[in-house]
Amino acid sequence: MNAVIIAVLVMLILSLLRVNVVLSLIVGSLAGGLTGGLSLDKTIEVFSSGLGGSAEVALSYALLGGFAVALSAAGLPDLLVQSMVGMIGKGEKRAKAYSKTLIVFLILLMACFSQNLIPIHIAFIPILIPPLLYILNELNIDRRLIASVLTFGLTAPYILLPAGFGKIFQEILQSNMADSGLTVGLEDIPKAMVLPVLGMLAGLLFAIFVSYRKPRNYKQNERMEAKKNHYSKKSVTFSILAIVAALAVQIITESMIIGAFTGIMVIYASGAIKWREADNLLTDGMRMMAFIGFVMLSAYGFADVLKETGDVEALVKWSADAIGNNKALGSLMMLVVGLFVTMGIGSSFSTIPIIATIFVPLCFQLGFSPMATVAIVGTAAALGDAGSPASDSTLGPTAGLNVDGQHNHIWDTCVPTFLHYNLPLILFGWLAAMVL
Repeated sequence: MNAVIIAVLVMLILSLLRVNVVLSLIVGSLAGGLTGGLSLDKTIEVFSSGLGGSAEVALSYALLGGFAVALSAAGLPDLLVQSMVGMIGKGEKRAKAYSKTLIVFLILLMACFSQNLIPIHIAFIPILIPPLLYILNELNIDRRLIASVLTFGLTAPYILLPAGFGKIFQEILQSNMADSGLTVGLEDIPKAMVLPVLGMLAGLLFAIFVSYRKPRNYKQNERMEAKKNHYSKKSVTFSILAIVAALAVQIITESMIIGAFTGIMVIYASGAIKWREADNLLTDGMRMMAFIGFVMLSAYGFADVLKETGDVEALVKWSADAIGNNKALGSLMMLVVGLFVTMGIGSSFSTIPIIATIFVPLCFQLGFSPMATVAIVGTAAALGDAGSPASDSTLGPTAGLNVDGQHNHIWDTCVPTFLHYNLPLILFGWLAAMVL
């Protein structure tokens, strides 16, 4: 049995059984390492050494949590909440429907901007989403819908649009396919990825209008209900300046750590919050983001164990040998293998070099056109980013939606996004391979 398949299945099954994701990743790593021929000591050693790879990411999220709590203490979320409450219209059905549509659209827009226009990835989530929970609860919006909207915005734009993270993704795709014998222009990649992304769009529309259109009740947070007019013109002004400064510094330095640190310093220096409260506020923020940090640490160790076994490449080669000359079966198997690899190593960007080496020559052998080859490799890499318990595209939404403990990472984020995006990606990616 292939170590990647075993490890990913063990991790997913345990997660679905509501075993903590960190524990599921550890057990999955042990199962994968032992299946792949590593000794128990070697598996533990590789897993432990891999933890350091995500230290920067974990610290980034911790500081972002501190920044989010500092903004909350300065009163900006209170202004946002009260403004939105005024728009709801005190229970009027039409006004509530309008407000729900507006909030969903704005969250989707911000998520899409975070990939291409303002490339901050999930950094906006702990700042934007927790203050909106009061409004989401008032409107009885199903948080699974918001998780689906966020994950779509965090994944579809970088697959399709050649800007920000999308430019990075497509340049990696272009260079690795060129190394494997296929030269394509950057301008051709978005054209090849249109059909797969349309599949994701279909999944998003199904989530909005079918799966999660019905109201869902959540308990209001008493602290949020009690806060009234907890802001001043000065505190709101400096909060906005802090956000602008944090975004600007992050883009310039390409460091979420420095960006979040800058935002925190602007708020503290403004006097909008008291210095004697600063330590407790920062600690509260770090605690809010601790879950995502520990999962990312474990995910890096999990990925390193799978890479050490050598079974990632073995799985790709095995699929190539099993396909024969069947184009329909070949494209389907390549997509499914891409799903397992990405869910195993947790990154679409890191999946491309692994699969391109084998899949590009195999596509030539099977007679796929260059555009179809781009669609297959690009979709195979993108599969698994949505729905994976260890992906920041699912961890980010959970971190924002679960600050009051009413949103489950696996059943409310991972399962909905897996069903609504990975399944359509496989179908529409396969169709792209057949028609391009």
